[in-house]
Amino acid sequence: MGAYILRRLLLIIPTLLGIMIVNFALTQFVPGGPIDQIIAQMEGEGDVFESITGGTSEISGNGGGDERYLGARGLPPEFIAELEKEFGFDKPPVERFFLMMWNYIRLDFGESYFRSIGVFELVAEKMPVSITLGLWSTVIAYIVSIPLGIRKAVQDGSRFDTWTSGMIIVAYAIPGFLFAILLLVVFAGGSYFQWFPLRGLTSDNFEELSLLGKIGDYFWHITLPVLATTIASFATLTLLTKNSFLDEIKKQYVVTARAKGLAENRVLYGHVFRNAMLIVIAGFPSVFLGVFFGSSVIIETLFSLDGLGRLGFEAALQRDYPVIFGTLFVFGLIGLVVGILSDLMYVFVDPRIDFEARET
Repeated sequence: MGAYILRRLLLIIPTLLGIMIVNFALTQFVPGGPIDQIIAQMEGEGDVFESITGGTSEISGNGGGDERYLGARGLPPEFIAELEKEFGFDKPPVERFFLMMWNYIRLDFGESYFRSIGVFELVAEKMPVSITLGLWSTVIAYIVSIPLGIRKAVQDGSRFDTWTSGMIIVAYAIPGFLFAILLLVVFAGGSYFQWFPLRGLTSDNFEELSLLGKIGDYFWHITLPVLATTIASFATLTLLTKNSFLDEIKKQYVVTARAKGLAENRVLYGHVFRNAMLIVIAGFPSVFLGVFFGSSVIIETLFSLDGLGRLGFEAALQRDYPVIFGTLFVFGLIGLVVGILSDLMYVFVDPRIDFEARET
């Protein structure tokens, strides 16, 4: 197993490098770089894309903009050159890429172009919101989906199985943001009840509360956004659990266990559960990572939660390259490491699995 883990760790380097190369290359062709954003703000135009639609001129994607475009604005060339030097756009793209990667290797992710704060500090500031949504959504989905999937498998074809399948399909079909709006309208003072707060992760007087008060306030605030984030997760996990159990229940060792007179609960949870839950439990790291990274920017906006989703969206709009590439590097690295952890979870749940033997 040690050799397999070492190979996977070594594969992280070329994989991560490939991710960064592709994304860095794509940004060279995207119009409206950070220089253009600053110029648009200084000219009072609000956003560089308003200038594009206004037909002033075509912008190049190198971050500095087209000379005719800049000249039409009447800005001194010396000022533009100074901006390019400050942001590093006076260097060729290849040199900028390798300089960026060298800094990342040393865990230097630079500073945001527009926020005057380090990328690492900025991500750490937004991380609690995304961890809250990702962790609680995943835990709740597993707590509900696994027992529900087991019962559906045991009662396959029954009325309970039929109507729960219908409810799951409907829940899966509802977009998360639409469900979030429904929750706000019904339970957050929209038109009916004022049971939950409308925005934020904590109350304004959070620091003045007791320990129990802080815990209660925290759960009070996250209830609606976590429900909105979790709604679509039930379907996949529940049906995966059900199908895994159905496959195991039909196998010969289950028939033998029942023939020996073992109680049904002993058969299900003593024999079937371990084999059926292998793929479900071992996939927990990747499921959490998917919810963590995929927490909807719309849901964060609706509930006024300042998380990584909004951070990434705003960074993309502003062409804040240090934030974009710094977070991409960190999250790409985390994703690759979590992939290895998922394999280790398979071995932990079922020691009979040997990845090295499968590769030989």
